[in-house]
Amino acid sequence: MSAFLKEVAEDLVARLGGDLHHAAVVFNNKRPVPYLQNHLADTIGKPFWSPSFFTIQEFFALSTHLQVADGFTQFFTLLQQYNKLLAEEGGKALNPDVFYPIARIILSDFSQIDNDLVNADQLFQELEDIAVIEKEFQHLTSEQQQFLEQFWSSFSSGKQQNHQEQFIRMWRRMPKLYRNFHHALREKGYTTMAYIYRQLAEGNADRPTFINDFSEGKLVFAGFNALSNAEAVIFKRWNKDEKALFYFDADNYYLQDETQEAGLFLRKNIQKLGLPNALGAGKDLIRSHQKEINVYKTQGQTAQAKILQQELLQDYPLLEAADNAGKIALILADESLLLPVLQTIPTQYQHADGISNIDLNVTMGYPLLATSIFGLADLWLSIQAQLIEGKKDTVYYRDVEAFLSHPLTGVSAEQRDLVQQEILKEQLIEVPVLTLHGDELSTLFFTKVHKGLAAINNLQKVFRLILERQLEDKTLKQTEADLFAATLKELNRLHDTLEDYAAQLPLSFVLSLMQKAVQGIAVPLSGEPLQGVQVMGLLESRSLDFEHVYVLGVNEGILPQVNVSPSFIPDSIRRAYGLPVIENQDAISAYMFYRLLQRSKKVSLVYNGQGDDNNTGEPSRFLRQLEFESGYTFKYFDQSQSVAIEYKVNVDIKKEGEVLRRLNLYLDGQEGPSAKLSATRLTTYLNCPVQFFYKYIAKVEEPEELAENLEANSIGSTLHLVLERFYQKLQAESPYITKERIIENRKNLDELCKRAFAFVMFKEEEKILEHNGMQQVMLAIVAEYANVILDHDENQAPFTLVELENDEDYVIPFPIKVKGEERSLTLFGIIDRVDQRNGVTRIVDYKTGRDEIGFSSIEELFDSESNKQNKALVQTLFYTYVYEQAKGITGVEPNLYIIRKMREEGTLFYLKENRKRVLLQAEQLDEMKESFKTLLQQKLEELFNPDVPFTHTTIADNCMYCPYLTLCGK
Repeated sequence: MSAFLKEVAEDLVARLGGDLHHAAVVFNNKRPVPYLQNHLADTIGKPFWSPSFFTIQEFFALSTHLQVADGFTQFFTLLQQYNKLLAEEGGKALNPDVFYPIARIILSDFSQIDNDLVNADQLFQELEDIAVIEKEFQHLTSEQQQFLEQFWSSFSSGKQQNHQEQFIRMWRRMPKLYRNFHHALREKGYTTMAYIYRQLAEGNADRPTFINDFSEGKLVFAGFNALSNAEAVIFKRWNKDEKALFYFDADNYYLQDETQEAGLFLRKNIQKLGLPNALGAGKDLIRSHQKEINVYKTQGQTAQAKILQQELLQDYPLLEAADNAGKIALILADESLLLPVLQTIPTQYQHADGISNIDLNVTMGYPLLATSIFGLADLWLSIQAQLIEGKKDTVYYRDVEAFLSHPLTGVSAEQRDLVQQEILKEQLIEVPVLTLHGDELSTLFFTKVHKGLAAINNLQKVFRLILERQLEDKTLKQTEADLFAATLKELNRLHDTLEDYAAQLPLSFVLSLMQKAVQGIAVPLSGEPLQGVQVMGLLESRSLDFEHVYVLGVNEGILPQVNVSPSFIPDSIRRAYGLPVIENQDAISAYMFYRLLQRSKKVSLVYNGQGDDNNTGEPSRFLRQLEFESGYTFKYFDQSQSVAIEYKVNVDIKKEGEVLRRLNLYLDGQEGPSAKLSATRLTTYLNCPVQFFYKYIAKVEEPEELAENLEANSIGSTLHLVLERFYQKLQAESPYITKERIIENRKNLDELCKRAFAFVMFKEEEKILEHNGMQQVMLAIVAEYANVILDHDENQAPFTLVELENDEDYVIPFPIKVKGEERSLTLFGIIDRVDQRNGVTRIVDYKTGRDEIGFSSIEELFDSESNKQNKALVQTLFYTYVYEQAKGITGVEPNLYIIRKMREEGTLFYLKENRKRVLLQAEQLDEMKESFKTLLQQKLEELFNPDVPFTHTTIADNCMYCPYLTLCGK
């Protein structure tokens, strides 16, 4: 079965013979050109003069001496003309950033009006009339009112009148805006592509004789389907003058069936417009051969590409033929699948004779959005936006880290570590830009720009510098070189466009235009269009035929597309004037889908069956329609990923070798901090023995992090220091604390909080800081917590301070038995505060978390399998025991100052019995202390027993904030 373009080539040679080189061959896009050239060469069989090849836009552009204006030139021209009309009406000019989204819709509407030869004055007059009627719709029936109200339903009733009047005024100025816009463009030597179509169709082209260059041959239009009204008029004229040949790729399957939307435009072209198909009547291609259609349902968007790994494997032998053009095509109905496809297809395949390379040709464009180049541009734009909007000279630290680690910046690991350490040391949430001015690139990157053109120049300099470095290092790849070149070209074009406007534009708007300019860039990957696997979008597949076709993204909503471009022209008016509507889009998609079936031998359709916000999970209705009517055999495959629960296997850590040696350092009075057991180390072991191992035996340090957010430990440390400094001053004067002394000293609380914060964060009490918003919140919380404690202390006063946190560290020996042998370890405690009140010595421990002062039993505190552990209570009892043993006294009262609860519950421990609170009496407290000692001894003997390994906690909550989660694999 001959390919469509082969049939075109044979017919052209038969018709034109020696005049072939006088012909102009016009396609919708460039993709079919090498295929037709190849078929012409095969048909003629000897050297020949080739015809001229054009896209339809390139060919029509020959009819004028004007240049086609780019999008930015059109926008600024439209903005100027719109603001002139507003000024004539006595209105205020619109800012460009406000007008930009409106302009995109207006320009799209103008383009459609020109493409379809609509009378702009008449159309916009009708829109104005409709708007006026809708404003005064009281005389209409209730059904008519309801219909008209749907248009205004998105506006609140209070603003409805104002919005209606704005629409009326806008539509009233549209005819004049349309004329002024095109006149202004022409004055600058520009026009739009759609206006070229219009002028050519209406006989007003600047160069109407441009087709005389091909008078000895023919104008050949191949593979066209949907025609705009302008194209239809032009084609009819040239057909009437016998200057043109039309090659329509048509199949009777949809051409002769009026219900088939795929044939909608071909029927119009051939039957209504009278454009003859040079290939004769339509053929029965789809029904001529029975086909087997493989349909694959995948679970996930990118999973569609995985199908190719297995399916393409059996097709690779097709590529071994010397002439393998038109063998295998991957059609991406969803073009976002390009990157997954490129990552999936192997570069080689194994066969009987060895290994062969797989040629891949992609011309749909590799997007800049998917590259590190765009990532760097986006980072630069983000940093400039921060500097402009915040009116500051600092950059958010995460953006600095992104620059340091970006692959294109070339920052060495040593330099990156130095900067990151400085950020951590100074706790720089916002990093001063001057500190980042190191080499030429970083200085350029972190220099604040002040004008629009300077911003474009700056980003261009950044890219040129990186490009020069990569060329010097010989690390530049071809694709990156093409993307750099395209980016610099686009920025240069934007610079030239903005030269006349930049002074009037907000810098923030210029930055947004820069982002829009670069994010749409795409470059074709190098490849051979007549060799290997062809990867293309649905639009690029027009006129091309392949033996094996894979179509990815065959989902409803994608094939056909359901979204339409925004427009100010309502659907009913569009239909009345012959402008494109959603059914046109459906018909175009249907044609492109069906024609892929015409000459193919094998067809595989892949769709994403997983529903989400962007996908219904349903296959395209074209697939269901084909299944119902074609008579083909369909095979369905469900690519379901195997799902299994991975059972976590906790590996206990045995106490042997180096582990046991390090553990035994705690025993028998060995010197050094590592040989002392603190309350924190005890509660860590109770929380999770493996966590104790990682932290105190293996000594795996937690990574140092920037305190960007409100960290509970930072608040706690700051509060402890505030209270220590507060009472140090009073203690220095007299340890006897009265209510009046506390009240007097509280006036210094704010300053104490700032100094304590500076010390906790930067180890410098005297450091002067400009606190950011989060730090101010933290200071306010610390001050509030301190006030809660001082309010309580005022009520408890008078009392006598005995010791504060840094007055003395308490160290006592503690006997235990390890496998029946008497051993000793050292208990170590730093106590927040010791005071005396009414003859009772009190241990005071401050807590800012969600701790409890109530408990059910002392035993549950040491039960590692219990979810009722009370870390704060264990620590306070630990301090009490250490203090009593060190001082040789008894009757010390443990007090736990839990800031969040002390106003309601007090500071003394209580038992929970039948949902009642039972405060401990002196005798009960002594019994609890004795039980605590016994349980402490048992738990420590377990810790140092070499036969008992370090095991993982079974309490899920204990793992929630554990820094060693990744090591455990949880």
